Amino acid sequence: MTIFLLCLLFVCVMPFLAKLPLAWAMQKAGGYDNKHPRAQQQGLTGFGARANAAHYNCFEAITYYAPAALAVLALGAVGSLHIYLAVAFVICRIVYLVCYWYDIDKLRSIMFVAGLGISVAMFATLF
Repeated sequence: MTIFLLCLLFVCVMPFLAKLPLAWAMQKAGGYDNKHPRAQQQGLTGFGARANAAHYNCFEAITYYAPAALAVLALGAVGSLHIYLAVAFVICRIVYLVCYWYDIDKLRSIMFVAGLGISVAMFATLF
């Protein structure tokens, strides 16, 4: 169960880790504008724009993974399959981020769909 909980924690912290490349891109684009960071982010192009989108997508991923993981926890149903699914989700999300940063669009889309499928599978195991 510890691995399962660590995966949930990692998914919840991932948006903040994904902010690091975005902050780097903002710094390269004239210095990090801490007074108006979102306005600066909107003006980014290339890697910076992709880093911004990846950062926000990490928050979105929480909305479909966390409910599934929390349902498994609430029902006390954490088994080896759930642990494998949780680890697979984290791997998909890490690959997703790297693909977003380096503009590998097709693999990125596959990782998104895989992650979504993993969340659905986690729910499905409860029925």
